[in-house]
Amino acid sequence: MTIDMSQFYQVFFEESAELLEKMEQLLLELNVAAPSKDELNGIFRTAHSIKGGAATFGFTEITETTHILESLLDKLRNDELTLRSDMVDVFLKAVDVLRMQLAGRQSQAEVDAQAVADICQRLNQLAQGKAAPAAGAAAAIPLTIPAAPVAAPAIGKISNADAVVQDAAMLVASAKDPVDPTPENLYAILTGSAPVAAAPVLKPAVASAAAQTDAYGFFTDLAVVDEAPAAQAPAAQAPAEQAPVAQAPGRAAPEAMPDAHPKRRSSDRVDAETTSIRVGVEKVDQLINLVGELVITQAMLAQTASRVDPLVSEALIAGVGQLERNTRDLQESVMSIRMMPISFVFSRFPRVVRDLAAKLNKQVELKTVGEGTELDKGLIEKIADPLNHLVRNSLDHAIESPEERIAAGKDPVGTITLRAFHQGGNIMVEVADDGAGLSRPKIMAKARERGMNVNDAMSDQEVWSLIFEPGFSTAAVVTDVSGRGVGMDVVRRNVRGMGGRVEIQSTLGKGTCISIRLPLTLAILDGMSVAVGKEIFIVPLTYIIESMQPAKADIKAISGQGKVVHVRGEYLPVVALHERFNIKPNVADTEMERGILVILEAEGVKTALFVDELVGQHQVVIKSLETNYRKAQGISGATIMGDGKVALILDVAALVRGAMRDTRQAA
Repeated sequence: MTIDMSQFYQVFFEESAELLEKMEQLLLELNVAAPSKDELNGIFRTAHSIKGGAATFGFTEITETTHILESLLDKLRNDELTLRSDMVDVFLKAVDVLRMQLAGRQSQAEVDAQAVADICQRLNQLAQGKAAPAAGAAAAIPLTIPAAPVAAPAIGKISNADAVVQDAAMLVASAKDPVDPTPENLYAILTGSAPVAAAPVLKPAVASAAAQTDAYGFFTDLAVVDEAPAAQAPAAQAPAEQAPVAQAPGRAAPEAMPDAHPKRRSSDRVDAETTSIRVGVEKVDQLINLVGELVITQAMLAQTASRVDPLVSEALIAGVGQLERNTRDLQESVMSIRMMPISFVFSRFPRVVRDLAAKLNKQVELKTVGEGTELDKGLIEKIADPLNHLVRNSLDHAIESPEERIAAGKDPVGTITLRAFHQGGNIMVEVADDGAGLSRPKIMAKARERGMNVNDAMSDQEVWSLIFEPGFSTAAVVTDVSGRGVGMDVVRRNVRGMGGRVEIQSTLGKGTCISIRLPLTLAILDGMSVAVGKEIFIVPLTYIIESMQPAKADIKAISGQGKVVHVRGEYLPVVALHERFNIKPNVADTEMERGILVILEAEGVKTALFVDELVGQHQVVIKSLETNYRKAQGISGATIMGDGKVALILDVAALVRGAMRDTRQAA
C-alpha cells in the first residue's frame, strides 16, 4: 500500500509555524546570563521536531538548516558552549530563514539562497569557534538495547521515506564504529527499537539520533502497519533488565527512548488527539453562514407567530420561543469556534520591539496585558497590520533616547504596553507608551503648513485625529522605520474596515495611548433599528451615545451650515437621514421636535442623526452589500429583518465625515 504524503503537508506546515513561534518566544524570554536547562531543552526540541518532519517529507534544505541549528543548541544544553547574546541574535535570524524556507515549500515563495547559506555558515562558526570539549567528551555512547529482540512491525511503502533512510545511513556511515547498515538496523535507528544484533557502539551524533526518536515522529505516526494475524503474534514477554548506558563526561544522559510502536501507549498523546481537530477556516465560515441563515429564518417565524391568537396557538408560540433560545445558543457556540486569543498577535511584537529598539539605539520594554482576550479569527488577521504600525510609531517617535529620558527625569528604559480587554459588547486593544506624548502646537503648525482647515478652538481629540490624515507626519527626518506619513492613515482605514474606530489620549511628556475599539465578530452586529419613512436602517450600537427627542428651542439654523442642536453645552451638527438617502420622511425636518435625534460619536467627533423613530435593538447577521450588489456611500452592509425585508447598515464614520466636510465647505 502506498501513501500519498502530500496530504499531510499542510499539517506539517501549520505545526512547524507554531513551533517556530514557540522557539522565537523562548529565545526572546531566554536569560542569556543564566539560561535554564528547561529553556534550552525547549528550544532544542522545537528545532528537533521541525527537522524530523522535514526529513520525513524529503524537505532536505529545511532538514539541513535545522540540523546545523540543532547541533549548536545541543552543545549549549550540554554545557559544551556558553550562551552569548550574539548567539541569540543568530538563532532569531535562523528562525526567519526557516520561515522563509517553509514559505518556499508551502506557497512556492522566493527563497534567498544566500541568506540560507549565510545563516548556516554563522551557525557553524558559532558551533566550532569554541575550544574543543574536555577530554573524553567525545567518548562513545552505546545504545540502550533490550535484552530480548523486539519484533519490528512491517512498514508499508511510504513516499519520500527513502530520504529518511538515507539520512540514517549517512549517520551510520559517519560513525567511528558503524553499525552494519542493513534495513533492519536502519529501522532500529529511526524508531529506537534496535534488535540485539545492532548492539555495536555508535558515534554520539548517531546515538543522539536514535535516542531522539521524535525527530522522525511523522515517519512513525504515518506508517502503515500490516498487522500479523493474532494466532501468529509472539507471546508478550516481561521487560528484561536493560544494560547500563555509558555517559560521556560533561554530557547529560541521553533521554529515554519512547515506545516507537505505531500503536502508541501514551495516554496523554491519545487524549490530546481525541480532544482537538484541525478544520479548514472555509468550513467554519460555511457553518457560520448557515447558522446566520437559520437565525434569519427563526426571526421570520417569530414575526409570523406574533400575529396568531396566543390562546389558539399556545403550543406554536411556545415552540417558536424554544426555537429562538436554541438558535441563539447554537449561534453563540458556532461563533466561538472562530474565536482566538489575541496572544496570536501579541506574540509577534517582542521580536519587533527587540530588533527595532536595537536599530534605533533605544532601551524599550514591552508589556502585554490580557493576552487571553478572545477575538474573531477574521479580526485577529486584520488587526496585526494596524498594531504593527502603532508599535513601530511608538518606538520611533514616542519613546525618547536613554539620554533624553534621563534628562527628563525618566527611567532610561521606555515602556510600550499592549493591552486587550472587553468593554461592553466590544473588544478594546490599546497601544500605550510612556514617551514624549503628542505636541499640540507642533501638530497644529504642521496642519497649517499643509493648508489644512484648523483653528485654535479645536478640541484635543480633533487635533490628535489630524495625525491620521494621509501624508501627515511631524517627523523631522524620514527614516526606513517611519516619517513618511503613510502609516497612521492606514491604521484608521483598516480599523474602519473592521467596523471599529480609533481613539487617542495623550499627555505631553507623559505618554500616549491609542485605543482601537472593535466588534466581537465580523459576522454579527449589535444595532439599533431606526425608521425613516417606510425604510429601516441599522445603526451600530458602538457609535451611539444616546437618543433623545429634542426641544424646539434647542434646534438652531445656521446660515449656510444647516442645523445644529444644543446638547449639554455643545452644539452638534444635525444629519437628516432622509436627506442623505433621498427618502420621503414621516416627520419633516421643519418639526424635528416630533422626531428622534440619535447622538453618534466617531473619530472623536459627535453628530446628531435625525430619524422618524426608534424601532428597537437587534443582533443582526451582516450581509456584504458590495459582494451581493455594489458599494454604496454611507452604507457598510445589510441584513434581513424578521419580516423578510432588507435593512441597510449605516456606515456611521462615513456619515460623520460627510457632516464635517459639509460644515467646512459652508465655512
